[in-house]
Amino acid sequence: MTIKEKVIKVVRALPNNASIEDAMERLLFLAKIEKGLNQADSGQTIPHSRVKEKMSKWLK
Repeated sequence: MTIKEKVIKVVRALPNNASIEDAMERLLFLAKIEKGLNQADSGQTIPHSRVKEKMSKWLK
């Protein structure tokens, strides 16, 4: 599916009263998910132990 087709699909799924901001927010959200999945597929991930270490610092 092309980017254009994906955008059209997302726009069609929005409610009739959706604003331009709603559409932009949804597209950005889905783009970030796609980017993350591509990064995971290419091995650009953070080991679980490292995440736990960072989270323990944030939750103090």
